[in-house]
Amino acid sequence: MAGNSDPHGSAFSAAEMEFLAEDELVEIVPNMRMDPINLICGDFGPFRPQIATQVPLWLAVALKKRGKCTIRPPEWMSVDKLTQVLEAERDTGRVFQPLPFHYVEISRLLFDHARDDIPDIYMVKSLIEDIKDVRFHKIGTGLETISGRTNAVKLSNLSAMEVNIVRPFLAGALQTFYKLHNPEMVPESERRGSRRPQGADRGARRTLKPR
Repeated sequence: MAGNSDPHGSAFSAAEMEFLAEDELVEIVPNMRMDPINLICGDFGPFRPQIATQVPLWLAVALKKRGKCTIRPPEWMSVDKLTQVLEAERDTGRVFQPLPFHYVEISRLLFDHARDDIPDIYMVKSLIEDIKDVRFHKIGTGLETISGRTNAVKLSNLSAMEVNIVRPFLAGALQTFYKLHNPEMVPESERRGSRRPQGADRGARRTLKPR
């Protein structure tokens, strides 16, 4: 994964985040008949024309690409609901409104693969972008309060994408503060590496010629 080589970098790439979000359930309306599908994550179906059923997002996208269904956007993706969330985000200071953990990835996948199934798609996209901007501003304001006396940071209702971006920074900042206030806990190898070798700037010694 993206974070294996860099412990302070982003844990997952955008593609990996979307992959994780594809297991979320969404509702589809099939236009074909098909027997139930038995998967490791569960059984889905049977599928009957015009009868709504829930399937993982990846399966919904696959059926949509083949013209076998339409996808019903989640209730939280309506203009009315997103408008309420945006207003609440702006009015509640540092409190984050509850949204699906993968709301960013789910909306992006639906925008890419089910545009014709989303009413008022341009307004929906604009509202989601506004919500993201307001939430990131709150996160930045909250991070400004971190100091050497901070032992933990609580940010409720963050989404997967927001956690993915913030966590590496928080982990690195808190670790640095901890080491500054507890030097005895720093490994000996790190302390030796940070010391300046004595005599390093004196240059090479000249060999004296015998008289």
